[in-house]
Amino acid sequence: MLSWEYPPLVVGGLGRHVEALARELAQQGHDVRVVTRGSEPDVQKEMRDGVRIVRAAADPIAIDFTTETLLAWSQAAEHALLRAALPMLRRWHPDVVHAHDWLVAQSAVTLAQSTGAALVATLHATEAGRNQGWLPKPLNLAIHSVERWLAHQAAAVITCSRTMQDEVTALLEVGAARVHVVSNGIDAARWTATARAKSTARAQYVTDGPLLVYAGRLVHEKGVQTLLRALRPLRDAHPGLRLVVAGTGPYEAKLHALARQLRIARAVDFLGFVPESRLPALLGAADAVIVPSFYEPFGIVALEAVCAGAPLVVAETGGLGDLAADGVAIASFPSGDVDALATAIGKVLVDPAAARRGAARAVRRVRRNYTWHTVAEQTAGIYRSAVIR
Repeated sequence: MLSWEYPPLVVGGLGRHVEALARELAQQGHDVRVVTRGSEPDVQKEMRDGVRIVRAAADPIAIDFTTETLLAWSQAAEHALLRAALPMLRRWHPDVVHAHDWLVAQSAVTLAQSTGAALVATLHATEAGRNQGWLPKPLNLAIHSVERWLAHQAAAVITCSRTMQDEVTALLEVGAARVHVVSNGIDAARWTATARAKSTARAQYVTDGPLLVYAGRLVHEKGVQTLLRALRPLRDAHPGLRLVVAGTGPYEAKLHALARQLRIARAVDFLGFVPESRLPALLGAADAVIVPSFYEPFGIVALEAVCAGAPLVVAETGGLGDLAADGVAIASFPSGDVDALATAIGKVLVDPAAARRGAARAVRRVRRNYTWHTVAEQTAGIYRSAVIR
């Protein structure tokens, strides 16, 4: 497996996905080796949970990870991955090279072709999807081109939702027979918290009103601005209501400014980055966890919130729409619709007992249908088909 992030170097949900999938595949008897980005001047190797992990040496080239330097940064990172992987291949050849997203496309294609291994690619998102079907700048077009090239090179492409399957088929022009849906999984036990921990977390932010929680990156496509705009009517109906925003990102300053503009800044707690160890209690303390994204290929935070015991409200977009249809979310709304979001949250808040019963049903559904054991079995089946092909 090739991944540009892997714990403890984590930017979003991709790194945690790769870690959990690799661990479960190893437990099922597969020889799994992950080559990923490192932070030390030399290549680092370790064995963890049955997975051999090779962390590439951090290049001395001073290229920061920014929008303006992204292509140059990715080229340096890909070369570092190749230099870390090649010595391993002197005595060991993989049956499958599994690329996770476009940032490892060149190294994955090179390693697959040089070893004769089948190439499988998981596209966790697409550039066109992130931009609502548009590719407005040369950088967007370049990323789209790499995604398309990777998808066409792969014997099989994995997506995390039915919506993403349609997106890859249409936008990247990949034959539908080669695009497979494997939902994200979750370690449910890892996202539970004690009643005392939830009570302590809630007491930090709530006095006498409901608590709403958003957790995730602060970027435009996450739709937090829609949630902020829904707060005033919700506070009119539910005095004392507060919103806690856990996360950081390039859109954070604009969200602070919007909260001031809407005169709700005192009702919103922007926490910045929150360690994963604290998230289950925070999510579980909420009267509702909101995932208001404009674009969300899957939305792993939705499963995390459900496992923490929170009633879940999601936008009807991407993989979140699948979760709503599957009964994992207890309320949903058309993406970007402020009034519909306020109405959906209001229905949850008006009957807390019913909301908790719905949350309990959602937990049982997630524990049954979204396990990493199932994800790994489905992925291994795709590997076998790709090797035969």
